[in-house]
Amino acid sequence: MLTDNAELTPIEDDRRHIEIKPSVLYIGTPVALITSLNADGTTNISPMSSVWTLFDRAVLGLTASSKGRENIMRERQLVLNFPAPDLWPKIETLAPTTGRNPVPPHKQKIGYRFEADKFDVSDLTPQPAELVRPLRIAECPIQFEAEMVAAHTPGGDWPAERPEAFWIIEVKVLRVHAHRNIVVPDTNHIDTAQWSPLLYVFRHYFGLGPDLGRTFKAER
Repeated sequence: MLTDNAELTPIEDDRRHIEIKPSVLYIGTPVALITSLNADGTTNISPMSSVWTLFDRAVLGLTASSKGRENIMRERQLVLNFPAPDLWPKIETLAPTTGRNPVPPHKQKIGYRFEADKFDVSDLTPQPAELVRPLRIAECPIQFEAEMVAAHTPGGDWPAERPEAFWIIEVKVLRVHAHRNIVVPDTNHIDTAQWSPLLYVFRHYFGLGPDLGRTFKAER
């Protein structure tokens, strides 16, 4: 066991924890493109990375001023479209756009602009959904049609220096679609050798590395 005064090897020194205060906590999560229905019946696309899943539920974190959050809470329907790494330039084309007009002041300050047709801006292909009204995105290998079941603001005290609040939205997945080439033939299993999600890691885009192994609960 090392003491505070112990001499460290270079490797031990590299692995010594230090306190940091990062501006974001995006440790590494999949990018999702949320499609939601605007009030005029058109479909909005919201790039986001704050999503996690458990059983048939997905939990989303969306800023209070986002058009996607407004649409989901009004219509209670959405599609979660999961892109592969090669789509990252299209996602980044969408990143500085918003479906809200006028653009909220805090978004104007960091360079957001209003775009009514997100499919046209990103050159992505609309595809009809089967159980919900928002369109799917054809290029995304995995798509979840879903409905909202709950929503709430964050618990505890929200920092005064962060005036932009957010909502935590729970959705139920109703139907899953996947490109045929990432599904194990004659099964309902995603072929993990063929599927790689686009990951968002401290505001940088990454794909997956090589398969390191599988958990004991993996079905194949």
